[in-house]
Amino acid sequence: MSRKSRRDTRGFTCIQCRRSIGGESWGTRHRNHCPACLWSRHVDDEPGDRRCPCRSPMTPVGIEVRRDGEWAIIHRCNGCGTLRTNRIAGDDSELALLQLALRPLVHPPFPLDMLTG
Repeated sequence: MSRKSRRDTRGFTCIQCRRSIGGESWGTRHRNHCPACLWSRHVDDEPGDRRCPCRSPMTPVGIEVRRDGEWAIIHRCNGCGTLRTNRIAGDDSELALLQLALRPLVHPPFPLDMLTG
């Protein structure tokens, strides 16, 4: 196995919930977020390269639905503010994904009592 392949399959400890996460999962080649809480760490300049010096936590802030219907998690870096999208993995918590997708409806950016029909 090449050095790059070993690096891509290593697990990690979640920066937010401290769970031990395996490096491989169905549906993604480069595991980069916790399947339980969906947090990530800013480690890639390009997917899988692990070359970004920032290394700050990345907060899951939203869901992107791509043209083909695939969902991706939008992360914001707490250190440098960079926004990145990461495709969901097969073992991601469905509840955590739905909570993230519904967040704008639960906490809209305007007062609901101001709506008129």
